[in-house]
Amino acid sequence: MTLVGTQSVPGAPDGSPGRVVVLGATGFVGRHAGAALEAAGHEVIAVARQAAKMPASWQFCPMDLVKDGPDALTRLIEAEHPVAVVNAAGVAWSSSVGVMRQGNQLLVDQLLAALDAASWRPRLVHLGSVHEYTPQPAGVLLAEDSPTRPATDYGQSKLLGSQAVLRSVEEGRTNAVVLRLSNLIGAGTPPGSLLGRVAQQLLARPEPGGAVTVQLSPLRSSRDFVDAKDASEAVVAATRAPGARGRVVNIGSGTSLHVRAVVERLIAASGRRVRLVEDTGGTVRPATDADWMCVDVTAARELLGWSPRRGPEEAVRDLWKAAKRAVGAGGGGGVRRAARTRADAAGRSATRRRRAAGPQGAPTGPKASTRRAEDSRARTWGPPRTARVHERGPRAHHSMQSQGRGDRTRTRGSRRTGAKARTGHGDAGQRTRARGRARAGAGARARARAHGP
Repeated sequence: MTLVGTQSVPGAPDGSPGRVVVLGATGFVGRHAGAALEAAGHEVIAVARQAAKMPASWQFCPMDLVKDGPDALTRLIEAEHPVAVVNAAGVAWSSSVGVMRQGNQLLVDQLLAALDAASWRPRLVHLGSVHEYTPQPAGVLLAEDSPTRPATDYGQSKLLGSQAVLRSVEEGRTNAVVLRLSNLIGAGTPPGSLLGRVAQQLLARPEPGGAVTVQLSPLRSSRDFVDAKDASEAVVAATRAPGARGRVVNIGSGTSLHVRAVVERLIAASGRRVRLVEDTGGTVRPATDADWMCVDVTAARELLGWSPRRGPEEAVRDLWKAAKRAVGAGGGGGVRRAARTRADAAGRSATRRRRAAGPQGAPTGPKASTRRAEDSRARTWGPPRTARVHERGPRAHHSMQSQGRGDRTRTRGSRRTGAKARTGHGDAGQRTRARGRARAGAGARARARAHGP
């Protein structure tokens, strides 16, 4: 057996602070239970199938009771002499009935076999669920003597585990108490739960209008929600209460809240603008589950000296802060990454559309990109003369300017000649100049004869 962590003296069997084995210590309920036990002075031995982030002060023992059997847990109990074993392991709301039976019934059978085989007798605190009860009409509280005919496969699998623990107590084989927990809220709420789904969607990138879309099945029911920290304090109390042996104790807030009100509290804690969409696609809880639920916590006050102390506002704030921390640490960001990927893809598509359309007034159509490419090359390279100027340098540029001035002079002369030709003035001028030259020549000959040789 491999133990990871610090070692110390065994705990006392009289209920004073000592070691406590927490099964499922890396899960949502197990982490909160371990934190409360450590705060109460207990040393925590965390048992789970795989290692996960946990306090360095906890000892970690990797174990799979379902696959490996009870022997490893028996050896751990014999070696460590824990004052209590807390069973926070199990499967919640799986789509597979077989998986829920393994995690909620077979695991309990292996746990009881391990306790039977050990000579050391710790207190067993088994965490059940209020969904083991028959759904009650609105206004009727769930008490420990309420009928136990669950309406869901999950509730049925949890009930079978709790009944096995109670039989073991009746037979004198186990010192155990069963806590039936209501709906827990707090840091690390599983993403498969209603509020876990809401938190994951709130972490997504906002839409262009600045709002986040939260899509849920219709919010019609009312539930008893309890802070996970409060429920964990009840676990601590159950490890010590002598009068709780063999008893079932309900753990809840004692009030029923509409689930929409709790969702709105979580949205308010996030501080985000939200577009809440309720549709019938997919359900968070089975349709056979009760629409109203409230737990009677009288027995918890009497047997454990426990009462809830926190409200839903504090619980949802803890949930939201933990969800943000998980994303910042690189975990739990699947929904946000998916939303970011969709937004990036939409941005790239918009960019391609803008490029295909071109600037306002630019040509469009199948050949538009070719014409824009040609225009781009023309703007880049310029006319041939300019290119040659840059290639030849300053002297070539001066020579080119002189040549240009000569070209412009010849062009202006050609224009004037063309204008004369079009009006007929060009031929008349030539005849006038020819007659002038002829008269000048005749006058010069006459003067020459008059003066003689």
